[in-house]
Amino acid sequence: MSPSDELFHPFETEDLLQAPADAPLAVRMRPASLDEILGQEHLLGPGKLLRRTLASDRLTSLMLYGPPGTGKTTLALVIARMTAARYIQINAVLSNVAEVRKIQDEARKLLRHSRRKTVLFIDEIHRFNKAQQDILMPDVESGVIILIGATTQNPSFAIRGPLLSRSIVCELKPLEESHLVRIMQRALADPLRGLGNLKVVIEPAALDHIAKQASGDARRALNALEMGSMTTPPDEKGAIHFTAAIAEESCQKKIVHYDWDEDFHYDTISAFIKSLRGSEADAAIYWLAKMLYAGEDPRFIVRRLVIFASEDIGNADPRALILATSAFTAVEFVGMPEARIILAQAVSYLALAPKNNASYRAIERATEDVKTQKTQQVPQHLRPGFHKKIEGSQDVPVHLQFSSKNKERSSAYPGAKDLGHGKGYIGPHGRPGQKIDQEYLPQKAQ
Repeated sequence: MSPSDELFHPFETEDLLQAPADAPLAVRMRPASLDEILGQEHLLGPGKLLRRTLASDRLTSLMLYGPPGTGKTTLALVIARMTAARYIQINAVLSNVAEVRKIQDEARKLLRHSRRKTVLFIDEIHRFNKAQQDILMPDVESGVIILIGATTQNPSFAIRGPLLSRSIVCELKPLEESHLVRIMQRALADPLRGLGNLKVVIEPAALDHIAKQASGDARRALNALEMGSMTTPPDEKGAIHFTAAIAEESCQKKIVHYDWDEDFHYDTISAFIKSLRGSEADAAIYWLAKMLYAGEDPRFIVRRLVIFASEDIGNADPRALILATSAFTAVEFVGMPEARIILAQAVSYLALAPKNNASYRAIERATEDVKTQKTQQVPQHLRPGFHKKIEGSQDVPVHLQFSSKNKERSSAYPGAKDLGHGKGYIGPHGRPGQKIDQEYLPQKAQ
């Protein structure tokens, strides 16, 4: 018996992969082996780390991270086929501490009696709080449990550091349109698990439209294919003609993968700002449209435009800040969907404006000087040397010197002039060039 035969457990494999006949097409068509999985070549291609790990039965804990429909659950099930370990699957949304502790107890008993480990697949593991994740630590570290977590959120933020350090993080990418077309063609040709018995005649344009609208999500593509095929009446010969129009109806609104506090959000706004900085107006408008389509708060976008107008354009075009702040007011006043026009105008202007980040660099350098260099004192001639007398009072202690009208502290105090404050100061008004050659900073900033 070969090592691969020893790792193969037919009964468990059937339990894991056999889907009910009435299950959604996306469930029925799950790949049964690594070779059937399309995409993710950076993880599963020949010689890649994950494929080598599985082939040598050196499975360790994994974090599968990526958008919906990229195959995280499918990969976990395929991995379960390739290992001698027991496989248990739970969802973090529905599970609790009691269930996890029960699984851990059973895993310890199984290892003690049969030397067999347990693979625990936790879907949406980011839903577990800190305490729930900490419960897993002892058994993951000791090897009693091989943890496979699936998450749509960046594990660096969603998963506890100690748990993450004991896992291999595998980022799954959205599938290419060509992959989605092949997956749908596979489903149309399969009479057992797919739609092969329905005699679906599909236009290539329909497949292309679904693949484009699915945005790399195989589940969404198969759901649209199934919906269109099952709801379209057959002709007199029993054939279902799946046209591009049917594909459009089946897809409805395109889903754009986006979040408001994770990678999709920050990646997109980064591309947006860098496109503005690079004077690529078309690219900036595209990223703007993507954010608005996905439901991004337009106030967040226009706040970034106000910052950009000073940080990246500055005095190269002072009107940029005026336009950006006007856009901020207009967006608040008008609201969506018309606010998108205002945003597009502001974006195109800022993208094409000349760029100069001198203001940003100046305040950064000055702040660094304040933090790291010797603190400079105000020169005597720049200090206020006159005494602003408070109405109805005589010599009042400095900490009590307030104007009765506006409650502001006086700019000087009795005796300031005697100390030399303000002596030698020359005002520039009325002088040639409105500039005086006098010291304003004892030591120039670095």
